[in-house]
Amino acid sequence: MKKIKNIYKFLFVLFLAVACDEELRDISFADNIAPPSNIAAAYNITQDNTGLVTITPSAEGATNFEIYFGDATTAPAKLAQGENVKHTYAEGTYNVKIVAANLNGNEAEATQQLVVSFKAPENVVVTIANDAAISKQVNVNAKADFATMYEFYSGETGVTQPVKTANIGETLNYVYQNPGTYSIKVIVKGGAIETTEYMQDFEVTEILAPIASASNPPSRNDVDVISIFSDAYTDVAGSNFYPNWGQNTQYTEFDLNGDAMIQYSNLNYQGIDIGSEIDASSMEMLHIDIWTADATSIDIYPLPNGVQPADERFVTKQLVVNEWNSFDIPMTDFTDQGLPVNTLKQFKFVGSGTVFIDNLYFYKAPTGASPPLLSDNFEGNGNIPAFSGDAAGANVIDNPFNNAGNFSSKVLEYKDTGGQYANIQFTAPSKFDLKNGQSVFSIKLYVPSSSITGSQPNQVSLKLQNSGLGGNSWQTQTEIIKTIVLDQWQTVTFNFETDNWINLNNNGVDPDPVDRTDLDKVVIQLNSENNNDAVTGFIDDFYYGLAQIPETAPIVRDGFEGFGTIAAWVGDAAGANTSFANPFINSDNNSPTVLEYTDTGGQYANVNFTITEKFNLVNKNVFSIMIYVPSSSISGSQNNQVSLKLQNSDLGGNSWQTQTEIIKDIVLDQWQTITFDFVNDNWINLNNNGVDPNPIDRTDLDKVVIQVNGENNNDTVTAYIDNVNYY
Repeated sequence: MKKIKNIYKFLFVLFLAVACDEELRDISFADNIAPPSNIAAAYNITQDNTGLVTITPSAEGATNFEIYFGDATTAPAKLAQGENVKHTYAEGTYNVKIVAANLNGNEAEATQQLVVSFKAPENVVVTIANDAAISKQVNVNAKADFATMYEFYSGETGVTQPVKTANIGETLNYVYQNPGTYSIKVIVKGGAIETTEYMQDFEVTEILAPIASASNPPSRNDVDVISIFSDAYTDVAGSNFYPNWGQNTQYTEFDLNGDAMIQYSNLNYQGIDIGSEIDASSMEMLHIDIWTADATSIDIYPLPNGVQPADERFVTKQLVVNEWNSFDIPMTDFTDQGLPVNTLKQFKFVGSGTVFIDNLYFYKAPTGASPPLLSDNFEGNGNIPAFSGDAAGANVIDNPFNNAGNFSSKVLEYKDTGGQYANIQFTAPSKFDLKNGQSVFSIKLYVPSSSITGSQPNQVSLKLQNSGLGGNSWQTQTEIIKTIVLDQWQTVTFNFETDNWINLNNNGVDPDPVDRTDLDKVVIQLNSENNNDAVTGFIDDFYYGLAQIPETAPIVRDGFEGFGTIAAWVGDAAGANTSFANPFINSDNNSPTVLEYTDTGGQYANVNFTITEKFNLVNKNVFSIMIYVPSSSISGSQNNQVSLKLQNSDLGGNSWQTQTEIIKDIVLDQWQTITFDFVNDNWINLNNNGVDPNPIDRTDLDKVVIQVNGENNNDTVTAYIDNVNYY
């Protein structure tokens, strides 16, 4: 067994030895090949009472197999991927073991039952159903006594039958070319000459409307978006989605479990009359989600007020059927054609078939010039007076739940040991003006379930009061209550303009909080008041005046203290020690543990990691690291720099061919934070295949490569890396 594994590995290395130099540098990917998975075997038994069974193994990531037949035969059959073996069985039930191995000799196994009988199959039960998510797909399952496998005849003309086979009890899937009613036949087989047939006329259906919603748009500030049709943002009021343009297109208000969409059927051209003229000249992108079962493309026209047909401009987008097509179209695609976008009044869509439209809005990058009016992250740089406890403790402590949800070092501990009206509070330097988008308060919060006594609801409330009444300030109270989840960090937002607020109404007057000018005191309370139950919470990142944008997946962070989200760092011709004691602890970085990067002369040395999902550079496009490079570790004359490269790991050792890269200069002998922004920085594509896409338009990137002082050299360099983040 071991000899066979080593032969495969030798052949693999021999193959790499004749590859080009660019490929030679990537042979380390073989050390990270995953063990085989999805191991199975297909059975095909002859119907002649001989018990002759053909066994064909399969697995993802396997190069060779061993088949243990489960009878008196002790020696396994040894097969390469794609081969099969024939074996004669006596009547009986057997457990066949399939052992799969990859190029490195790593093994995984599965056991699968085999029934060999010389009786005709009996008690046949066949289930045929349309797939709930895939159009024109049927899912078939056959069960029977004395059966080994079954054949599926689709009933289509011009198609070789049977179209598929499967082991008895397993489900097979088949996609028809066209919907309709078909005479389906299933032949169930065992080891006997006689088989058993099942016939059914079955209607294959086509999915003609979405069965799932498009992805939720990310949270954005009101000033950064102009929404025409979306549940996520405030739409321009009064828009007409079916103006009288004299077309044959039909419009339907489509609702999917509460998610509203626009449906245009029999589309030739149709559009939207926006409720009022909009100025989108400050916007950077146009977003639209489109689902269709039959259209292949669509032309999208934003139309200025009073524009003549000869002056219209459009962008064409190709559509993939039976799935949501999500487009972020740069506004320059329109303005570069000479289209003015400061007086937009309509949209026009030209195409065919039926389309469903959702989430139509303009947006720009988050505005950086409007920080929160009040904030505190409890690291010593807040601008609000200190919180005080009212029958509750309010102390800044080390973060006891430092994890991917919140890597902050310090948090505010809220400790209610049974105070009847326990809370924490502060008074702002001036009265709140809750108008003009300044109605939002937000906090990060963690409440451990182990800290709670009693049966109060798990909630947090934020109350605003008028401190001018001193001890009676509670009489002026307006409050928002939010349900919370225990044992995890979460961002909770309180918006006194859009959320349900409750006034104490002590004096019989019930004003809208946004209209008030007397409020200056903030009170935070966990698990309600007027009880003697206990609860402890941990609060971080208090904001007023700007909503925190909830972080979208993937979350990629590592501080090398054991709380990171990065599964594994890999050194490629470089050391990657993720548990190295920080050799340069100072005020710039007092972290006790860092990653040590040691390049002792590797030609293409780097460190890298791969995440489980692809990056979405529209939602998040910035990577940052802290780095320290001692000058004493460097040989040669390479530039003092660090590059961050994104690649597609699906290409394995050739992932470098998909590379996009940002290079930044560094300063030696000091800690520094380096950011890599794939929207605003100068990026470089390797462009191996002649295509040079903008990284923000790509959806295939999942591998991050960090390289110090360039590649394709044999110089040495040591670096220390900390606080890797993606946002």
